[in-house]
Amino acid sequence: MLDVHTENIGELAVVECEAGVLQNEAAFTLWEAVTSQRNARIILLDLSEVRAVEGAALGMLVFLQRWAHDHDIRFKLFNPSKSVHDQLDCFNSMAEVDIATVDEAVALLASADRPYGLAA
Repeated sequence: MLDVHTENIGELAVVECEAGVLQNEAAFTLWEAVTSQRNARIILLDLSEVRAVEGAALGMLVFLQRWAHDHDIRFKLFNPSKSVHDQLDCFNSMAEVDIATVDEAVALLASADRPYGLAA
C-alpha cells in the first residue's frame, strides 16, 4: 500500500512516497498525487522510503516526467535508494528523469517560499 503525502511550499510541491516497494497497484495513486499539482513549477518526488519499484510504477515515473514537461513543470526525483537507482538505470527511458542531489533539493526548499525564488 502506498501512502503519499504532499506539501506545497510556494511553487514547489514535495510529494513523499511512503512504501517499501512501489508496487504496480500504486501507479494510479502516484499519478493522482503528481498530476494534481498543476500549479507547481517544480515537483520533487521523494523516494527516500522506497526500496524497489515494480514495472508499472517504473513506467509511471516515465509518464509523469513527460506529463510534467508538457505542463512546463520541472519533475525531479529525490533520494532514490541504490536499488531504485539501479532499476532506473536499467530502464532505458529513464534517462529523461532528473534526480536531484541533496544540495539541489536543499536549495529548492530554501528558495521555494521566497517570491520569485523558483524563477531561475
